[in-house]
Amino acid sequence: MRAAMLPDVTELRTARVPRIHPAWWVAAVTFLALVGAAGFRAVPGVLMNPLHDEFGWSISTISLAAAVNMALYGLTAPFAAALMERFGIRRVVTAALVVVAAGSGLTVFMTQSWQLILCWGVLVGLGTGSMALALVATVTGRWFVARRGLVSGVLTAGGAAGGLVFLPLVSQLAEGYGWRPASLAVAVAALAVAPFVMWLLRDRPRDVGVTPYGGTAADDVDPVRSGAARMALRTLAAAARTKGFWYLAAGMMICGATTMGLIQPHFVPAAHDHGMPQTVAAGLLALVGIFDVVGTIASGWLTDRIDPRYLLLVYYVLRGLSLLALPALFGPDIQANMVAFIVFYGLDWVATIPPTMALCRELFGAAAPVVFGWVFASHQVGAAAMALGAGIVRDELGAYDMAWYTGGALCMAAGLLSLLVRGRIRRASYSG
Repeated sequence: MRAAMLPDVTELRTARVPRIHPAWWVAAVTFLALVGAAGFRAVPGVLMNPLHDEFGWSISTISLAAAVNMALYGLTAPFAAALMERFGIRRVVTAALVVVAAGSGLTVFMTQSWQLILCWGVLVGLGTGSMALALVATVTGRWFVARRGLVSGVLTAGGAAGGLVFLPLVSQLAEGYGWRPASLAVAVAALAVAPFVMWLLRDRPRDVGVTPYGGTAADDVDPVRSGAARMALRTLAAAARTKGFWYLAAGMMICGATTMGLIQPHFVPAAHDHGMPQTVAAGLLALVGIFDVVGTIASGWLTDRIDPRYLLLVYYVLRGLSLLALPALFGPDIQANMVAFIVFYGLDWVATIPPTMALCRELFGAAAPVVFGWVFASHQVGAAAMALGAGIVRDELGAYDMAWYTGGALCMAAGLLSLLVRGRIRRASYSG
């Protein structure tokens, strides 16, 4: 009898699940890569003044490098998933980190403005774009069945906040030792993450002998080895024939313009124009990143209970009002009203993402992830346009005020566009 039971015991031992499911290690290293990618992308915002002082380049010229960076970050995202399907997550992310390190490290040798555009614009933009929302969608889709929404929210919030939390450290390095050590620190940080990616980031659960977290072997489907990029383009062509897509894309374009395009690269130099030390202004942006995590999670909770169109209306209108008030809040010292602005803007930073994703699901069904990839691309195109436009405003008018007012007016328009979205809205799902 005892001997007859031995095969069962052996079978149980071989099927024993690790105490910590490998999916969580994959999520952790993905989080690390996303935070790093966001930080690497955001660095030009605190290097504008040092570069301007040393080379005499105009703010608009430096802003052009940031604009190219943001545009490529968004436009790369829809195709990054195709690369991950073809070559695997680990290879693509590792290569992306090396490209970021090269782009940041090579800046210490530059003497011309086009070299800044090539390094920080093209190389860092392509590298960080390969670790954007496509990475979140791919990792959560392959490794998680249970807790997929929670993991997606945490990874998205971490990626958005990372670009702001990095800024005080880079600003301290730039102010204490110069911008070159700061750029080299970014290159070293990117290379330091690469070994963890090679060690812990596996392409699929089957590679380590487990099933997806909360799922079965049937949930670990074979990758699409060809046609993914073509499918992305076909999905774009189909979505572009609907008004709802254009309303969402226009709203997200304004969202990107008033966050990553306006506040992220220009808040620090604008505060410096009013006598605030650069490191203090960078610290305020870090607070935006901290409150962003809270705001994004709360927005996801609200999206399950309130019509997402109304959430977007509230988010955009309140953001617009805060931008209209911002010029009067700047000063050499931190006042309570500026702290209130920072807290609100942090809560609202990417709070628009969960309701926009929900509307994509309602309108486009199974194609929603790819459609949202294109909607997010419009977010980054708006960011790029505003990053350049605000730099031109600063050079031509000597102050950023008109940029803030323009951003505020655009947010009001985005709120109205959100109400125009129509489709298969299941109102019963918002009853809470």
